[in-house]
Amino acid sequence: MKPAEGAGRLSVVATPIGNLDDITLRAIEVLRQADVILAEDTRRTKRLTGHLGIATRLKSFHAHSPPGAVEGWVAELLGGAHLAIVTDAGTPVVSDPGIRLVAACREAGVPVEAIPGPSAVTAAIAVAGIRADVFRFVGFLPRSGGRRRRVLEEIGTERGATVLFEAPGRVGKTLSDLAAVVGADRQGAICRELTKLHEEVTRGPLSELIERAGEGIRGEVTLVVEGTGLAAGAVSEVTPEDARDRAEELLANGLSPRDAARRLAEETAMPKKEAYSLILSLAEGST
Repeated sequence: MKPAEGAGRLSVVATPIGNLDDITLRAIEVLRQADVILAEDTRRTKRLTGHLGIATRLKSFHAHSPPGAVEGWVAELLGGAHLAIVTDAGTPVVSDPGIRLVAACREAGVPVEAIPGPSAVTAAIAVAGIRADVFRFVGFLPRSGGRRRRVLEEIGTERGATVLFEAPGRVGKTLSDLAAVVGADRQGAICRELTKLHEEVTRGPLSELIERAGEGIRGEVTLVVEGTGLAAGAVSEVTPEDARDRAEELLANGLSPRDAARRLAEETAMPKKEAYSLILSLAEGST
């Protein structure tokens, strides 16, 4: 949609997930320049703005904001205001109500810009030690019922890794439910208090993680679960077409035939000679 004439802009600003110094120079400048910062919890955001010496006015915008809140802020933006939206921690619109405002701005022709930065999803992937070339983020699982069961079953069939958030008091139950669907031997990681003083990452089979959760979990938690394509025994699910597609991807990424064959064998459990033969035939066919 063509931008509305005279409209201001909405800046979607990523903020630290723990350490207050994990914020970009651009984010600081945008928060200073904005007319208003829309915050999920103004008390938490005030700690950040105080730390950075930012005096911009804060207003609440969260899941329980009144129905007319979105329309009101869109009207402000159409009138030329510059608003910044932040979440309590990380990147807005990822598992938070910011999506409602962003979608309304797009429909109204209000420019929306991303100010990228910290994310608990990518931070967890970086330290979990679990292959996540392909991954799926599911946010918070449904609490119970058929929807929860369906999401768990989908995680059980994902070839890539899955990243999800969970409240500390529910980590043990969620891990137990996951183990019942994907198997207790599937690898996972509990990433707790990322970037904070007491950061802790526990990696291992789900059975071991359940034991760790039984000792008590405190703080913000992100879980990473290995996918079927990377788990032991996944070879039976890899079709010749899947193997060929992955081989072509590895070569397209610039890997040598030897390295591509090694990666293909690791990811699919194909015999190394078979993987190398496939890679070599594709490499020769492209020359």
